[in-house]
Amino acid sequence: MNPVIANDIRKHYGNVQALQGISFEAKPGEIFGIIGPDGAGKTSLFRIMTTLILPDSGSCLVGGFDVVKEYKEIRRRVGYMPGRFSLYQDMSVEENLSFFASVFGTTIEENYHLIADIYKQIEPFKTRRAGKLSGGMKQKLALCCALIHKPDVLFLDEPTTGVDPVSRKEFWEMLKRLKTEGITMIVSTPYMDEARLCDRIALIKDGRFMSINTPDNIVADFKVPLWAAKSGQMYRLLNDLREYPETDNCYVSGEYHHFTARTNDFDPEKLTQYLRAKGHEPEIKRIEATIEDCYMYLARK
Repeated sequence: MNPVIANDIRKHYGNVQALQGISFEAKPGEIFGIIGPDGAGKTSLFRIMTTLILPDSGSCLVGGFDVVKEYKEIRRRVGYMPGRFSLYQDMSVEENLSFFASVFGTTIEENYHLIADIYKQIEPFKTRRAGKLSGGMKQKLALCCALIHKPDVLFLDEPTTGVDPVSRKEFWEMLKRLKTEGITMIVSTPYMDEARLCDRIALIKDGRFMSINTPDNIVADFKVPLWAAKSGQMYRLLNDLREYPETDNCYVSGEYHHFTARTNDFDPEKLTQYLRAKGHEPEIKRIEATIEDCYMYLARK
């Protein structure tokens, strides 16, 4: 049986439909990413899978146990790292880790091999209060505490939000090493570039999964010609591109604006002439789609 099996999960808060029929299965030992912006429903889904809140309808099995009926068993078998730092800030690094090990009836020594690579980086600060750590160090401590009882499934809700790029890279390298231990990891993130680091991903918007596949297959399914444009007046360029009759969709992406055309016989030279008449000296080129482009395309359907 797969470690996580969700079927038609729904959740609402008043008139807000946070989750609208979420279904998926996570495979043993994989990193399954849930990719989407704030407010898409990621945290509500994580709280249901970790038995912190109840779904309005649908079902979810974690490790073969029902999140409603067998929540105590699930809590013993999973690790959870919420997006907001939730350890005891007035306790030291070492005290936090010892406390969480004791909660699960284990010791730091018993599963030290799981956290050794991570803990060595924060061990010089083991007597420092957790609240005084940097963002990257807090992240590493939280991961250690979530791993110390050797969970079957590790849930990581936006674990790299608010940390520097170097710490983000180090964190994902840690997750790759944890795969060798056979731990299934469910990771949510708003960062589209992190999607490529997962084995499979689900793109979520407004409480619905738009697509579930490997990152490469999601990009391969993007069949529409994609273009990029820039000029010395990027804000005006965005508006002018959106007003061009042959433009289907246009959005900001780094130093360029990405756009798709309404037809496959789109002529970039005609667009160049149009933009020059608007006072631009544009650069226009055909490009390959990224996960972000796929998300923007699917979100419009």
